[in-house]
Amino acid sequence: MDLDALRTADFTLLDDAVGDWSTMVGDLETLMDSAEKGLHVAANKANWAGYNATVSREFIGKTAGEFADAHSQASSIHKILADTRDELKLYKGQLTDAIERGRRKNLTVIGYEGGFTVTTNVPPEGRSQEDRDNKGDITALRDEIQGILDKATESDTTAGSVLTAIADRSRLGFSDVDYSDRDSAAKALKDAEELADLAKQKPEDLSPEEFDRLDKGLKDHAGDELFAERFADRLGARGTLDLWTGLNDPHSAWKVGQARVDQYDDLQKNLSLTLATATQSDNAAMTTWKSNMIDLVDKPVGRSGGFPLGGQVMSNLMRWGDYDDRFLVDYGDKLIETEKKFTGNGRHGAWQRTGGDPLLNRTGTDSGWDPMTGYLKALSNSPDAATEFFNDAFVTKDEDHDFTHDTDGDGKQGRRTLSNFDYLFEERDWPQDQDDKGEDSIAGRNYLAAALEAATTGHPAGEQPTVDTPAHNAGQAKLFENIVASISEDTGRLTDHSYMSDSIGQITSEYLPDINRAMTDDADEDTNRLFPAAGAAASLNHRDVTALLVSVGQNPEGYAAVEVGNKAYMANLMDYHMNPNLAAGERYSKDTQFAIEQLAHGSGEISGTLAIGRQEAVAGPAKESDDAYDESVSQWKNAISGGIGTGIGVGVTFIASPVGGAVAGGAASTVSSMILEELFQNAKGHAQDDAGAVMGEKWESGLETNSAYTERAAELAAKAHDRTDLLDDSIDEKARAATQRGFRDAGTNTAYMAPHLKTDI
Repeated sequence: MDLDALRTADFTLLDDAVGDWSTMVGDLETLMDSAEKGLHVAANKANWAGYNATVSREFIGKTAGEFADAHSQASSIHKILADTRDELKLYKGQLTDAIERGRRKNLTVIGYEGGFTVTTNVPPEGRSQEDRDNKGDITALRDEIQGILDKATESDTTAGSVLTAIADRSRLGFSDVDYSDRDSAAKALKDAEELADLAKQKPEDLSPEEFDRLDKGLKDHAGDELFAERFADRLGARGTLDLWTGLNDPHSAWKVGQARVDQYDDLQKNLSLTLATATQSDNAAMTTWKSNMIDLVDKPVGRSGGFPLGGQVMSNLMRWGDYDDRFLVDYGDKLIETEKKFTGNGRHGAWQRTGGDPLLNRTGTDSGWDPMTGYLKALSNSPDAATEFFNDAFVTKDEDHDFTHDTDGDGKQGRRTLSNFDYLFEERDWPQDQDDKGEDSIAGRNYLAAALEAATTGHPAGEQPTVDTPAHNAGQAKLFENIVASISEDTGRLTDHSYMSDSIGQITSEYLPDINRAMTDDADEDTNRLFPAAGAAASLNHRDVTALLVSVGQNPEGYAAVEVGNKAYMANLMDYHMNPNLAAGERYSKDTQFAIEQLAHGSGEISGTLAIGRQEAVAGPAKESDDAYDESVSQWKNAISGGIGTGIGVGVTFIASPVGGAVAGGAASTVSSMILEELFQNAKGHAQDDAGAVMGEKWESGLETNSAYTERAAELAAKAHDRTDLLDDSIDEKARAATQRGFRDAGTNTAYMAPHLKTDI
């Protein structure tokens, strides 16, 4: 900064800007509160249906979130401007004081473009010996002024850099950057540049201490958007791959490897989180970074010029964090293109690691050599990208491949189109791999199941749906239809890989309205009113959902997810159909008693079908412990603590009772919570029982227990709505009997629809 620019600076406009931004922050805070407490909360309480359930509701939620982001960004800008103004005013005052002190010592400060000079203002002929010896004062004043100008320059420059970075981060909408002051934002950018330069070093030159600094820096700045963006941009796409490739090459990184190999997993995680945050930026630099990274998917990045490829490396840096959806889909397209190239369009396997290949994954679950594994883990955190990816085509019927079927029923085989789901779930030749214990790795297919969970439910795998989770859209419902049909066609696709059942079970629990509709064998509008659901519906058939439930039931975690969801859904439906405020267009055409019996029958059949799967696993080759099932059910109490209500089990697809009914008074939550509490307590007790009953006794016990839950739910719901007419007509006993019929029908239907299964009941 030039001396005269600071000396004559007029801060009026900057004062006005700070004041305007302060007003803006206050206004946005008001709008943010209104959007959240009014718009967002109202949208979540509304009974959306059809297109509005999947699009309008989600749009309102995102719009409300934009107000929060706008407030956060405006607050940061205001603080940065205020800090910079206050500092520049301080430096201007220091400069004025320094010049005045110099004047009293007969020193003059003269500014010019690019610099300044300090001279004495005493004529040469009038100078005393003391004046001629004042070089020290001149030097001191010069250094003081230069120091003030340096600090002012840094203040002005860093403010400009930070404000530009904030403005550039999001071309559309607002970024949610949140900094308490200008210095913290400037430090984030400075640290990013220094750590990126450190990461650019050759692996053989990286010391253990520098490794620690890099790892700690990435961890300390976790979630910092400006840091992540600057770090990724400065390191570059190729630099990112070179860093991880080099560290895992024992020939080049032996020094740091020997000292820090046990901390590689930490760096892998912290680097993944940083890159995920960086990809959320859509500025020009990160757009280029993402494009370059996609271009490198099929390019060699190893020391020898061969393997690994860029996709093999980058996929291992995707296992944590929420990557930008568009980047993930485009990356996946290039990865599929590379997969097709190396597998002959799916004719054979690829990515088989040999003993000399470096480990690219340090989590211990797998070697990381198969690029699909890490990528699927990334999709499990990004639902929208996962839905699009699985529904995209792997090969079309017009391509050269070996996947055929009878195209028109004439017995002749013709090529068929395979989606990415079809290929990965049914046809892929997964490479053999080992975990860090030397056992066969299950990571690939396990992450496939997790990615499918995200793709069909709309929320990250391993999480429960919230009020902000959108109702199912057409792409999600279509994918669920394909999952059900595929498992029904070959149940071994799930039962041979039972570890996938926790995700498939969660998926199933969130499609209980669709499953119940299918089990009625009656696809009319009245059935839809009996089992109402927001959003897009999956079109299923009875035989397929029976095979799905039996298959999921053969794993304790899968069984528990569906059984807990089924009980919650049943209790919520009791509340829904007994609510006297239900609108005429939403009400089941037949009387309430018949509706209760129908849903009790459906709940009983689902539980009975799951019970058959459970028996298959306990008595069959899997030799699952029966106690493991009860333990898995009881553990769900922790998973849904504080969240019991209309959303558990079926997410936001369930349409809650109208305002003014039991929901408004908390009764619906009470009905489901009491039923689930009994379920958890009974399961916990059964898990601790030492006595093992024979199969027939277990079946009868399950029948009685399930019918008792339904009877209790009907009684509680009727009382919640003051339906004494139904209680007088023994609605609870009728619900119990209907559940028993449904439970027994499960055995008949399974024997008829899935005769290949052993059902010793």
